[in-house]
Amino acid sequence: MFLPKRVIFEESALEYEKGRKLLELFQNEKIEIKYSSSGRITGIPGKSSQDMYGEGKNTLVIGVRKTLKFESCKPSAHYQLPLVSGCMGMCEYCYLNTQMGKRPYTKIHVNIEEILEKAKEYIIERTPQTTIFEGAATSDPIPIEPYSGALKSAIEFFGNEENGLFRFVTKFTEVDSLLDLEHNGRTTIRFSINTNKIISSYEHRTPTFEQRLHAAIKTSKSGYPLGFIIAPVFLYENWESEYLSLLEAIRNNIGTNVMFEVISHRFTKRAKENILSVFPKTSLPMEEELRKFKFGQFGYGKYIYKDEELNYYKNFFKEHISNLFGAESINYII
Repeated sequence: MFLPKRVIFEESALEYEKGRKLLELFQNEKIEIKYSSSGRITGIPGKSSQDMYGEGKNTLVIGVRKTLKFESCKPSAHYQLPLVSGCMGMCEYCYLNTQMGKRPYTKIHVNIEEILEKAKEYIIERTPQTTIFEGAATSDPIPIEPYSGALKSAIEFFGNEENGLFRFVTKFTEVDSLLDLEHNGRTTIRFSINTNKIISSYEHRTPTFEQRLHAAIKTSKSGYPLGFIIAPVFLYENWESEYLSLLEAIRNNIGTNVMFEVISHRFTKRAKENILSVFPKTSLPMEEELRKFKFGQFGYGKYIYKDEELNYYKNFFKEHISNLFGAESINYII
């Protein structure tokens, strides 16, 4: 659970009952409270890049989602469902480091009902086709679920939608409040996992692989469709044996009824600059000369593993996931 150092309220959030209840909650907790009348978030301290990043990660914003136009979310879903934004985790490689500004705060949207009403419109537009919504495209919603209740609202909403499906991914483990909800198998919970070497080196302020696996076991026992995102995969010494052990642990503890998305490590020049400004001593492998440059679907270039490495990596995961879980359990390997 996220325990913020400060909470900033957009004044428009106080027009909603959830906003007023959260104000009362944080006042009782004696947490520093600030207000924004303009919607611009200011008042997060810090002079250096490291300070601004750290203070941003310890800040929670309570606001209103003003635009209800949903962004697309390929390849995992048709649309992003903008329940919350930001993440309390401090993963060195995170792509959100290039999207959330120098003070990357976490934000709750208190107008959940309006957001879900808009989701209903998108579902109706595509009926009779099924429309899939991703609830964690720019966030990890689990650590702030005790404040937002956003996942509970979304899970119960989609539990009654014949032509809508919901999915989200998390690195965190506080899933108990979701276990008894009427999800009706229409929400897929995925856990982002990695080897403990990568978690301890780069995924600061997040649970271990074993803790995430335990949360996944509880989720599976509650009847949720379950998935794992193995990302980003790093090709370091003995990576094959460590990732294989990870797959075997899932097979031995949960069984074969899971889905996988596997993503190799990549970075952009802008991301590298931002990462080095916040984590100047990082050991992330970002040597451009050791990678292949490729233009992405959004028009910017990124550095990926070279073809020979990438092909070997893809064949490794395809072979072992297929052997342990069946080929049909692979959503994609990129």
